[in-house]
Amino acid sequence: MRLSLGPKAPRLVLTIAIGCVGTGLFHGLALPLPFLLGPLFACLVAALIGVPVRDAGVAGKVMRTILGVAIGASITPDLVARLPQMAVTLAMVPLYVVTIAAIGVPFFRKLYGYDLPTAWYAAMPGGLADMTLFGQEAGANVRSLTLVHATRVIVIVMATPFLLVHLFDAALDNPIGAPASTLPPHELVIMVFAALLGWKAAERIGLFGAPIIGPMVLTAALSLADIIHVRPPAEAILAAQFFIGLGLGAGYVGITMAEVRRDVVAGLLFVVIVAAMAALFTEAIILLGLAPPLDGFLAFVPAGQAEMAILAIVVGADLGYVVLHHVARVFLIILGAPVAARLLGIRKARRR
Repeated sequence: MRLSLGPKAPRLVLTIAIGCVGTGLFHGLALPLPFLLGPLFACLVAALIGVPVRDAGVAGKVMRTILGVAIGASITPDLVARLPQMAVTLAMVPLYVVTIAAIGVPFFRKLYGYDLPTAWYAAMPGGLADMTLFGQEAGANVRSLTLVHATRVIVIVMATPFLLVHLFDAALDNPIGAPASTLPPHELVIMVFAALLGWKAAERIGLFGAPIIGPMVLTAALSLADIIHVRPPAEAILAAQFFIGLGLGAGYVGITMAEVRRDVVAGLLFVVIVAAMAALFTEAIILLGLAPPLDGFLAFVPAGQAEMAILAIVVGADLGYVVLHHVARVFLIILGAPVAARLLGIRKARRR
């Protein structure tokens, strides 16, 4: 029997309260990233037992604009000057995506019996929202797509901090930003302006990932113009972590055991596939000396831009380098997956 709280506002209050409990628990147990993994874990458990948690809606999008600004502020003249040095690893991104898709489509098609549109978009290591939308237009099973991609992102986000610590000896206590009280007030105002204007402008032109990409592009321009010199304050980064964690955990609301056995298990096995591909590409980058190990690893972890931006910040990785590779991957999939689907005849079956 599932709880019912009626309007969305009480559900959001309940979700935030559950997220706070998770954050407190992770903090009390000294577990990594309490503001991200705490609410994620707590809301995931709540969703699985039938509590009607929900994502933060508009508030969640606002929080993503903070990460867009943080990423944009890391696009400095020095990073632009280093772009030629990144050419090889950026060129590896298309091969990475094609390799995962070439393995993933037969995996979902033959092993789990997904129809071709569902298998196609389930195998794309892109964002949950855009892959679901494209899949819906192609006649895919939207619920299966949602669960597969949510499982991929959640498992990777929860596993990556432990891998960073145990494989790379990374510390997860790198300062994520200066307190708001220490930052120039006029730059704080400019960052708020860049966040909101960039988001709405990107949304207006129909850009996927508008809450992150729009603020990122506008703030990058301000950074390169020597107007912005700092990242958003630590308080804002922590708030962004919290609400992103809420949204990820709430993605399992209403799940059935049949969906767990089919779609969640498929997603878990697919994580093994993409993790193996990420490991191969990371190893190649490290052996060839193309990037520092930590940067190379985070650049090819197949999760969302927002989550990887947070991890890059907390471990002190090169945020610009890491995010440029994720932006390249997501843009390649957004632009290429629908075109390739049409060329391959992957479309909604006509009704007879």
